[in-house]
Amino acid sequence: MAQYAVLIYANDSAHSPDRAPGATASADRHAEELERTGAMVAAWALTPREMATSVKGDVITDGPFVDAKEIVAGFYILEAPDLDAALAIAKLNPACQQGGGVEVRPIDSGGVIDRKAG
Repeated sequence: MAQYAVLIYANDSAHSPDRAPGATASADRHAEELERTGAMVAAWALTPREMATSVKGDVITDGPFVDAKEIVAGFYILEAPDLDAALAIAKLNPACQQGGGVEVRPIDSGGVIDRKAG
């Protein structure tokens, strides 16, 4: 089955160290549903934009790489039979109903790096 990266765009990440209780409830429910159906392979939530540091050439700056209203707040990997199925799953992401959106991109290659102890 094909894999697709889903990049979540929002005004910022709800995953700050001092987040309010329930701040991630809708995203957590969505992730649980994707896990239950077996569609989600892996997922990562990113911290808020003020915790980002960018490197471009030899220049290091505070903040996200691109200064924009919306940032990448997290991403996950889906398995789906085709792009249409991946899009149908991705459009259920709460960010799409909360003023943000998602980008779906087929994965060409790669995977988790197996690090041997030692």
